[in-house]
Amino acid sequence: MGFFKRFEVESETEATRWINDDIKPIEASRRTWSFWTYHNLWVLVNSNISTYLTGSSLIALGLTWWQAIISIVVGNLLATLFVVLNSVPGAYYHLGFPVVNRYVWGMYGSAFVIWNRILLSLVWYGFQAWVGGECLYVCLLALSPSLEKHISNHMPESTGMTTAQFVAYILFMIISLPVIYIRPHKLKNFFYYSSANILIFEIVLLIWALATMGPAGFGDTISSTPASKSSTTGWLIAYGIISTIGGIAAGILNQNDYARFAGKPSAAILGQICSFPVYGILCSIIGILVTAATQNRFGEALWNLPDIFTTLIENGGSRERAAGFFAGAALVISQIGVNVPGNALSGGFDLAATFPKYINIRRGAYLTALLSIAVNPWKLVNTATTFLAVLGSYSVFLGPMVGLMISSYFIVNKKRINVDDLFVGNKDSIYWFTWGVDWRAVVAWVCGTAPSMPGFIASVQTDITVPIGLTHLYYICFLVGFAIAAAVYCTLHFIFPAHAQKEFVNTRGPPSQLMREYQDKWDGESSDSVEDYINKDGGARARVIDY
Repeated sequence: MGFFKRFEVESETEATRWINDDIKPIEASRRTWSFWTYHNLWVLVNSNISTYLTGSSLIALGLTWWQAIISIVVGNLLATLFVVLNSVPGAYYHLGFPVVNRYVWGMYGSAFVIWNRILLSLVWYGFQAWVGGECLYVCLLALSPSLEKHISNHMPESTGMTTAQFVAYILFMIISLPVIYIRPHKLKNFFYYSSANILIFEIVLLIWALATMGPAGFGDTISSTPASKSSTTGWLIAYGIISTIGGIAAGILNQNDYARFAGKPSAAILGQICSFPVYGILCSIIGILVTAATQNRFGEALWNLPDIFTTLIENGGSRERAAGFFAGAALVISQIGVNVPGNALSGGFDLAATFPKYINIRRGAYLTALLSIAVNPWKLVNTATTFLAVLGSYSVFLGPMVGLMISSYFIVNKKRINVDDLFVGNKDSIYWFTWGVDWRAVVAWVCGTAPSMPGFIASVQTDITVPIGLTHLYYICFLVGFAIAAAVYCTLHFIFPAHAQKEFVNTRGPPSQLMREYQDKWDGESSDSVEDYINKDGGARARVIDY
């Protein structure tokens, strides 16, 4: 035990199986995020290359440019609604995603959702890091057009990359490490600078593309002729909407991890409402316009931004090389801005909740970055349709999870949460349910996932065919899964209530009073007063330390 003792995290609150300083409710000194912090966060999350590529994915599906825009607009508006609803527990109770799921799935049952989110963090961190490496490759190519000759290629053709591209990817991973070190409540300045960087870049990019496209005008990317039959267009638009939501579904799921840093609840809620849909829609539309405006010049539709600047560098002179370097640098900053808070910190939050005695947010974030290499991110971005599948397919599983979280908070718990019991790992907790698992959540999640599984399997294994009705269910998997899981979960809690939880919900006062009570209680816990606070209060809070 002495060997493992040296790896335990330093924590003002005694670290146990259920709590450390990064898992407990965020105290006032760390609730530093304002409206503009959330605004800038969503500028970064929704104004990056993966969002820019959304239009290409939808047009490759068979939609026209305006049908793709409809899907993008509706998808972003729905995603905004889910983001706001799912961030309320974090904004008001200052609880993170792993802890919130303890009152949804049970103390042990929550591990299922947490490990799913850890997996997504690894995949998305790897994907965004690879894209960041492509941007850094543009910078290196601008400095040395003979880069591929200077770094001999030893990669097999099956990998789809060269040694120089892999070196750029590793360099991007290294450059990201100092930003990962910054604690979440101190990221405000980084958000300001990096969000301003990407906004200026996108405006300049659009002006350049439109001003230099020449008399030939837009390419056939902007076409009024659909590639699909009219009888299937409606379902393809629906699929496009769900794919748009799927691109940010992982962020919807763990939005409480960010909302809990809000100085006041309105900062998180209004910051999301005002920025999420605006930048998600604008970035996707810019992607369509820039691609169409440069299509005739390049002879083909270049959707991936690094490809545009690589082509300019390879076919231009010193001016194009300078432009390519600064464009690549701006995109590198953008990718760090989306990858660190959106994926590295997400993995850090979840790993800290899974192993709170040994992992804090910083350690967890670094582990996420290291382990993400194992997902082979260079294989995730081959074609637009592959990218679409990556975006949308996991919505089959995430939609029901989001449905459970939102319905549990607003309907089952009626916004009344016993915060102390979320850190008690035995039968004394009202969220212990049955051996630490709420079976109702398990059943509801299975019911929400099952209808979309045949279509999901058919999309992965293209040699398998399923009835068209099941395919259509898969096209709207997030909404179907959300609705079914929420309905089944609430019904089971009504028919087979968890009595201790129900008693707490029905006997406590207004939610606003309960929120203030727990906020004052946990805000009073500092490094100087924690022991006195525990001894004075006793009861549930003392159990947090004992177990």
